[in-house]
This record gives sequence, C-alpha cells and structure tokens, in this order.
Amino acid sequence: MEVGMKLVTKLVMALVVSSLGSLPVWAQAAETKKPATRASQLDLNTASVDELKTIQGINEAQAKKIVDGRPYKRRSELVSKRILPQETFDKVKHQVSTRPPKG
Repeated sequence: MEVGMKLVTKLVMALVVSSLGSLPVWAQAAETKKPATRASQLDLNTASVDELKTIQGINEAQAKKIVDGRPYKRRSELVSKRILPQETFDKVKHQVSTRPPKG
C-alpha cells in the first residue's frame, strides 16, 4: 500500500509541476478576447492591402475593397458600404479603427 501512495504522490507532483506557468483553459480564453488597444489597431484609411490581410477573417478581395472604399469616418461603414458582412465585421471590428486624416 505504501508503494501505491508513493506512486500517487509522484503523479500528483508531476501534474502540478507540469501545469505551473500555464493558465487554466477559462483564463486562456479570456486572455485572447482582449480588444486591441487603439495603438495596435489598423487604421482603415492608411493600412495597406497586405496589412489588412493579416487580420484573421479578412481575405485579399475584402482587403482590396476596404482600400477602394476609402475614406472612412467610422469603422461601421465597412458594413454600410457593403464591404464586409455583419458577421465578419463583428469578428474584426476590435482590430481596426479610423483616425481623422492629418492636414
């Protein structure tokens, strides 16, 4: 019986040690859903097609339509100008912004 307890103890210790430094699943999910900060968002009025394609959910054709549809006052214009469907917009809206033009 003592050998069994040692084995269980070693297994528990191995499990604890292996999980150190990793977040529980619920915490990982919450961490990935943080909205992008304004500084890290792509500006719809200045981003290149290649930069826009780095956003998951935006393909090359949509990126080109975004560039062709400039200027934007609000990011919601991606839907009102029929550039993105609402479902796609809902997924990417926290990764883009519009800034007033300089000048």
